[in-house]
Amino acid sequence: MNSLILAIIGIAMMAAGYILYSKFLAKRVYKLNAEFKTPAHEFNDGVDYVPTNRYILWGHHFTSVAGAAPIVGPAVAVIWGWLPAFLWVTIGTIFIAGMHDLGALWASQRNKGQSIGTLSGRYIGPRGRNLFLVVVFLLLLMVVCAFGVVISDLLVSQPGAVIPVWGALVVALLVGQAIYRLRMNLLLVTALGVGALYGLIILGNAYPITLPDEFLGLNPNGQWIVLLFIYAGIASLLPVWVLLQPRDYINGIQLFVGLGILYGAVLIATPTIVAPAFNENVPEGTPSIVPLLFVTIACGAISGFHGTVATGTTSKQLDRETDAKFVGYFGAVGEGLLALGAIIATTAGFQTLADWEEIYHEFQAGGVPAFVEGGGAIVNTGLGIPTGLSATILATMAVLFAATTMDTGVRLMRFVVQEIGEMAKVRINIWAATVVAVVIAAGLTFSQGADGSGGMLIWPLFGTTNQLLAALTMGIITVMLIRKSRPILPVLIPMAFVLVMSLYAALVQVFGFYEDGEWLLFTLNVIILVAGSWVLVESIIAMLAARKAEKEPDDAELLTADQKLPLD
Repeated sequence: MNSLILAIIGIAMMAAGYILYSKFLAKRVYKLNAEFKTPAHEFNDGVDYVPTNRYILWGHHFTSVAGAAPIVGPAVAVIWGWLPAFLWVTIGTIFIAGMHDLGALWASQRNKGQSIGTLSGRYIGPRGRNLFLVVVFLLLLMVVCAFGVVISDLLVSQPGAVIPVWGALVVALLVGQAIYRLRMNLLLVTALGVGALYGLIILGNAYPITLPDEFLGLNPNGQWIVLLFIYAGIASLLPVWVLLQPRDYINGIQLFVGLGILYGAVLIATPTIVAPAFNENVPEGTPSIVPLLFVTIACGAISGFHGTVATGTTSKQLDRETDAKFVGYFGAVGEGLLALGAIIATTAGFQTLADWEEIYHEFQAGGVPAFVEGGGAIVNTGLGIPTGLSATILATMAVLFAATTMDTGVRLMRFVVQEIGEMAKVRINIWAATVVAVVIAAGLTFSQGADGSGGMLIWPLFGTTNQLLAALTMGIITVMLIRKSRPILPVLIPMAFVLVMSLYAALVQVFGFYEDGEWLLFTLNVIILVAGSWVLVESIIAMLAARKAEKEPDDAELLTADQKLPLD
């Protein structure tokens, strides 16, 4: 199979999804209204609520939800063969991820920018909200801790990425000042910012940086993790326009340039996919493709983490409600393209099937290293870029996206801590909430030793927890649509599929953890299963009640004067 054919089919499918299906969702299901006064305008505080250009906001949303997950998931899942991974990424992006992200944004817009946890309280009930927050907090904890480990591993293994990764923060700060203080032309600022970032990549490749073998009892991995947690805590406290928005925007453009390089190399080199379409010779110990495929590839097909970002930060920055289609649905398409690139890099980036099987000798053996190695080889062959520089480009891309997700995750954890405080009638300011979030995450990360290996301790729960959260988020959206007499099948059918697969996978994992004596994972998985099942029951009750209740006015068409956005 020629990888170019796979790339063309995948890109065409996702483009058609954005052009056709997102239009249907925006007009018929969610009925987006350009006149609706968004929370960013209603509560503009210059910190979290900031009306933002849709291209900049797309960059924030896309890079925050992407991270390393759309690389890691597909780069692991191809062990079952490239075709199942390809189908799940493309179909999932078009009919589930785009709908989910757009719907979460719409739901939050229509509820003053409230988070998905708060929305669960309104539409499902207080019990559902409490349990929902448990699932959300555990998911964010997994993301923040694991991504800290992933980034530190990459910075150690790819020292050429150090300068561009940390230099990107300076570039982002300057971009933020240029856009918001100096009011410079966005296109010019974008060109200068991306140019500076790629200049840093070349500089970093020429001057790799390594940390000392030991400092204060920490090896290089532990040292990077400490620095990353300090950075994430500070970044989560800054106003979004200072660092969060410009950094994510420049990173988003950088990713598309990076994807352009990868896909351009595929176009020129047309490498052959050496991995089988269906792998009938999987290594011993590899779990069944059903249901594990559907939780191994989360980001890139459907991810509950997207709902926490969409309702936690993105919804507070939306300038016009109609921007949600571009920011939400196209953000999911961007992540799908990254996942497709990961599939191609990890199946066509090796010379022979034997070379591929050497990498995929056991389940979970692929991941980011396979993406960097395979993608670097394709870029080297297609564009003649030296293998070392190619690897630096791809490693920098992976680290920058993981870092954006990590500090967005800390900001979201801060929101959840404050929401929990509100439930307990205790007011927690943003400084205290941030400290609580960072201390808990750092404590778990270093719980197994000074190398930070504890950060991956509960990561095996991510896939099932993430997909379960996505299903529950779609449940909330369904309740809202029923109350407004809107079409529900575009949401209800994907919700049912994702729910069945995530619960099935969670049950498989529970028995596996029990047999292996993994008691921490077993206990947490049981808690997540009970909480998720309880929220599901509450959601079904809420759906049935919504069908019988008096319908809400269609607020997409009936807006009072104070709900309308002032004319420019």
